[in-house]
Amino acid sequence: MASVETGSAPWMTTGDRRPGRPVWRLWAPVVVSFLVQVPATAVLALHGSFGPGAGASGWSRSSAVLLALAGVLCLLAARRSPGPTVAAVAVLSAAAMLTGPTWGPPAVALAFAAGSGIARGARGWTYASLGVGWALALTVALGLGWNVSGFRVGATTALVIVAVLLAEGLRTRREQLDADRRRQGERRASAAQEERVRIARELHDVVAHSLAQITVQAGMGLHLMDTQPERAREALTNIKGSSKASLDEVRGLLDVLRGADAAQDPTTGAPRRPGPDLEALPVLVQSLRDQGVDAVLELRLVSTPGAAVQQALYRIAQESVTNVLRHAQAGRVSVELVEVDGTYRLLVEDDGVGAPPGPAEHGNGLLGMTERAELLGGTLETGRSPLGGFRVTARVPVRGVA
Repeated sequence: MASVETGSAPWMTTGDRRPGRPVWRLWAPVVVSFLVQVPATAVLALHGSFGPGAGASGWSRSSAVLLALAGVLCLLAARRSPGPTVAAVAVLSAAAMLTGPTWGPPAVALAFAAGSGIARGARGWTYASLGVGWALALTVALGLGWNVSGFRVGATTALVIVAVLLAEGLRTRREQLDADRRRQGERRASAAQEERVRIARELHDVVAHSLAQITVQAGMGLHLMDTQPERAREALTNIKGSSKASLDEVRGLLDVLRGADAAQDPTTGAPRRPGPDLEALPVLVQSLRDQGVDAVLELRLVSTPGAAVQQALYRIAQESVTNVLRHAQAGRVSVELVEVDGTYRLLVEDDGVGAPPGPAEHGNGLLGMTERAELLGGTLETGRSPLGGFRVTARVPVRGVA
């Protein structure tokens, strides 16, 4: 659609004044209209008969040519002011038909002006000018009994109708293309936003868990460095292992972001670093035990979850364990994953300080866990645990969204 300049009148558009636009598109209607209307009108003005609206004086003959020429030259303003251009050409064409030669060429300039007005967004101006101008011209001619060429009226009307139909088709096509471009832009923006959210979830889960482990182990190492150097060495060893595992996961995520080729094995096509699955749950629970927490893992599955479900359940368990290490001050943690009534239920609870009174604050961790469950058609609930601490319950359908 044609755009309207800020601060300009609504009939003044700039949609077609793009850099590099061919000049012939402006001059072609002018040249065609001039060749069809002006020479023929000049010849008929010299040798033809005039209608009752004007005599056969020299002024009448000259004005007939001037009216035809003025209508053609008005087309030069069609790009800048398409609405007023249609109105002006309609008035000049009606005057030429009433006062010019009885037999004359059709008003080609009016057809071009009408098509240009509709294509450039001045539909109201175009239809009002055509309707009012044509109705007044015919009313005057019929009311005063003036003889107007039926061929000229019919040919001009036919040309205007064809121009209007073509312009309406072009306008509709432009609107459809604009709508398609907007929808494509919205889809790209939505896909980009979803990808940003997914990357944020992955980075948070990987980095937050590893940093929580490193923080606890570092504190333990500093506390035991003087009294129990062997335990301090063990803590440093755990820090090294946690940082290496985190670095590997971050590298795997970066490989995916750089492109599929970097993330796949060239021989098998399999991912170089597959995402974590439920087989990593024992390692996750063992990391709690390494921090001195009494951690228990219970698995009761009838079927094998798909890769997407396994990764989501693992990440939810990982984030829950991270929160235990960072906030709970727990001495006991229970991780339970069971399949019951067509649902995978993951339960992580501790005996720590629990959630503060009032509604839970949904930070990045809880938000990410909720998103992971909902993307698979499941739910996530949080609350106080019977053990006295915090509880996270995730439920995902066995036939969840892949």
